[in-house]
Amino acid sequence: MTKSIQYMNPAPLAKPNGFSHLTTLDSVAFISGQVAYDSEGNIVGPGDLAKQTRQVLTNLKHALAAAGSDFSHVLKMNFYVRNISEAVVAQIREVRKDFLVETALPASTMVGVAGLAKEALLLEVEVYAHIP
Repeated sequence: MTKSIQYMNPAPLAKPNGFSHLTTLDSVAFISGQVAYDSEGNIVGPGDLAKQTRQVLTNLKHALAAAGSDFSHVLKMNFYVRNISEAVVAQIREVRKDFLVETALPASTMVGVAGLAKEALLLEVEVYAHIP
């Protein structure tokens, strides 16, 4: 039996403008690209990639929890990164280790981009996950 599509904006995430943070259908969660906003919409860690990466992944953790999932059920991650380089990729991967399960690493894409919604944002990450 197919469930209806659900549109959610979990409370720990900043109020979105013109989109939903999370949609679900049956056992799949689609999480909009998350950036380094705190719950009030302030940018966390301007100029600090490690802090921004941690905030982005924390936001994704909240969205996954709202869907009834977690990082061990992430199927695909898409990273959009400003000023990408080997050092930047290494820094993101180092922070990411605190969130992902080493034995269940998702398919992943990391793309360098010219810009994001605000100048101070350094990365955006979207996720598709299974809801167990």
